[in-house]
Amino acid sequence: MTVPSSLFRSFWIGGFESATHITDCSERLDMIAATQHDRQVDGDYARLVAHGMRTARDAMRWHLIEQRPGRFDFSSVAPFVDAARAHGVQVIWDLLHYGTPCGVELFSPEFPRRFAEFARAAATWLKAQGEMAPLLTPINELSFFAWAAGEVGWFYPHGRGRGYELKQQLVRAWVAGVDAVREVTPAARVISVEPLIHNVPPLGHDDVEGRAAAQRASQWEAWDMIAGLRQPELGGRADLLDVVGVNFYHDNQWEVPGGEKIAWHVRPRDPRWVPFHRLLREAWDRYRRPIFVGETSHVGAGRAEWIREMTDECVRAIEDGVPLEGLCLYPIIDRYEWDDPGHWHNSGLWDYQRDADGTLRRIVCEPYAAELQRCQARIAQARHPLASPLRG
Repeated sequence: MTVPSSLFRSFWIGGFESATHITDCSERLDMIAATQHDRQVDGDYARLVAHGMRTARDAMRWHLIEQRPGRFDFSSVAPFVDAARAHGVQVIWDLLHYGTPCGVELFSPEFPRRFAEFARAAATWLKAQGEMAPLLTPINELSFFAWAAGEVGWFYPHGRGRGYELKQQLVRAWVAGVDAVREVTPAARVISVEPLIHNVPPLGHDDVEGRAAAQRASQWEAWDMIAGLRQPELGGRADLLDVVGVNFYHDNQWEVPGGEKIAWHVRPRDPRWVPFHRLLREAWDRYRRPIFVGETSHVGAGRAEWIREMTDECVRAIEDGVPLEGLCLYPIIDRYEWDDPGHWHNSGLWDYQRDADGTLRRIVCEPYAAELQRCQARIAQARHPLASPLRG
């Protein structure tokens, strides 16, 4: 069942894992290649459409496109554009999904300029393919990226204690990149996806409530900077916060200090757990920008239960007046742990079976697919209560 929105071709969106960062083992990830999405994109997009999704989150892999400074080769993207056109799929393109080309230094004063040049080249190439109003995510999860690459040394350049500094630098690059894109395609829509979190002090430790509150408040920093509400000297402006995407998983709520997760799956549920519809409402009330769920999923046998609860929460938010534009199942095809290629999460609508020739054959998770169909009908009814569920 395909349910359109005013922004996306369908309410339900399929997101393909696209990380390309260099790990703390100094290995370059390319999750699009690792999942063979680059080789099977035509079939992957066809399967999306068959399951009621006509919008996808995907990525341009900068490290492949600019292998020499200033030379841009988009041949790695062309098959994705061709497949999208063939199947009527609208693509939201990530331009920077944690990974930069070799020689591009995130902390360098030159980084915003280098990113802007790439963003301009991407918009120019898409325009040549007929995309006059592309949907772009300049930098995926700017907040998480700054933490992983600047604070704890997980991603290249493995900075430590410099997370806030890197967050500022990424905002400068965001501003320069969006301005460059709009010079080429003024009608481009710019999508900012960030984790939506909740933090509480450990039980019996109300004395550290301020630390938990500060951690929770930090989730707004990137969006506030982009919008010019915080540190306007970075260049942020209201028009740069165009579309807000909130990413939410089962482990997005935890104790501070300590990091102990507030377990989603334990019943009765911890009363400190905040229902998603309340967090979503908070984000909507804060920014009043077009909003959607940018990423969500669960693992293993919990996939169907998770999407059922997320649908309940989205319906509650819609009924409470949040104009929710969409929900992205991410990853839509399974992925492995970034630091452990042998550990597959079983988190997609499709798992894999490796054939004799090495092909990762897509195997649909039937309980997840059946629940998704029911959830699609519920969302359709919530968004269009006078329409027949069979017509979406």
